[in-house]
Amino acid sequence: MLIDLLALRLDAGGMRLQSNALVAQGQLERSKVILAKPQTYMNLSGRSVGGLARFYKVPLEHLLVAYDDLDLPLGTIRLRAGGGPGGQKGMASAIENLGSQSFARLRIGIGRPPGKMDPADYVLQRFSKSELRTVSAVLEHAQEAALVFVRYGIESAMNRFNGAVPAD
Repeated sequence: MLIDLLALRLDAGGMRLQSNALVAQGQLERSKVILAKPQTYMNLSGRSVGGLARFYKVPLEHLLVAYDDLDLPLGTIRLRAGGGPGGQKGMASAIENLGSQSFARLRIGIGRPPGKMDPADYVLQRFSKSELRTVSAVLEHAQEAALVFVRYGIESAMNRFNGAVPAD
């Protein structure tokens, strides 16, 4: 959902299949921006990330990987400059395929599943009507964070955007 918003904002045009991902290119000021939505299983998404990073010769300090996170409450984002996978198998795949942990991440909180619901089922279900307003706000917040990352780098984005989405 975040990539779709960014594609509209950057007038990135249609997406095409490349390296097992839907890919579009946009422009932000003088920066070329490559947007990608891996089409593999989440646990193998690093194959797309690594392949595209190598193809486009993206330095790791210019790479931002965004993903949903069960360990953050809905309505929260966190940016990090690097680190381990934190139990997220898609992030573990990205680290393995890039051969490094030194790239930025944008974690978008979706909260924990209720009761004993299987986390895999939880992340694949649609948001409820009551959650959609929060989701819309957090995606706008995440979009702005990603654009600040492109313009000014991870430190600026972290300082400005880590935490809960501002209230309306």
